[in-house]
Amino acid sequence: MTDTIRAAGCVLWRHAPGGGPVEIALVHRPRWDDWSHPKGKLKRGEDALAGALREVEEETGYRCAPGARLPAAHYEVDGRPKTVEYWEAEAGTGRFTPNDEVDRLLWLPAGPARARLTRDRDRELIDAALAALHSSGG
Repeated sequence: MTDTIRAAGCVLWRHAPGGGPVEIALVHRPRWDDWSHPKGKLKRGEDALAGALREVEEETGYRCAPGARLPAAHYEVDGRPKTVEYWEAEAGTGRFTPNDEVDRLLWLPAGPARARLTRDRDRELIDAALAALHSSGG
């Protein structure tokens, strides 16, 4: 029996400059040549929310304020089950610096962000985050 890989991340958002619609942060991972939400593996014994906030800051350079919990993603990686827990989170202070793990960060309105994402499961997270923001008045 294989152990489940545990990971966590956030649908990171901000109010667009000039009062436009909410923008979603997407990261490009050169190793996989994909666009996704910031996320990563949890450290041994690490709380999922703490890991999500750590990964967001490591991958984007932004601190964030977590909001609603979003649906978890479940899939396999190299024959092992993986669970990624997600939250919507508002971006705070920070600045992106490219690195080996994440070489690009884009801030996009929801429609273009959905189109840019590589995986369908990540598109569904945008919808869940926007619904949570709408219900909370965010």
